Amino acid sequence: MDQHPANGLDDVVHQRVRLGILTVVHQARRAEFGFLRTTLDLTAGNLGQHLTVLEKAGLVEIEKGYEGRRPRTWASLTPAGDQALKDEVAHLKRLIHQIEHGSPA
Repeated sequence: MDQHPANGLDDVVHQRVRLGILTVVHQARRAEFGFLRTTLDLTAGNLGQHLTVLEKAGLVEIEKGYEGRRPRTWASLTPAGDQALKDEVAHLKRLIHQIEHGSPA
């Protein structure tokens, strides 16, 4: 018997805010901290903590720099982050299929 799709979900990726970060960064290719904060309706501290978790897991790269005189922080997916997001989506699709059709995908 195949493993249940829920068992394949990655706790680092699946957490709501981190999944949101990975999704937004994937779509944008590179996302500025303020854009992520506004888009996901987070406090700066909360977003910073989640970015640190993702960075330590090797799923995002954080780049600090300046835009004019203003300090900026950008996030981009690493190849591992891109793969982790794709894997998570595949597991979610299998889980949804199982719920909708009552059988494993």
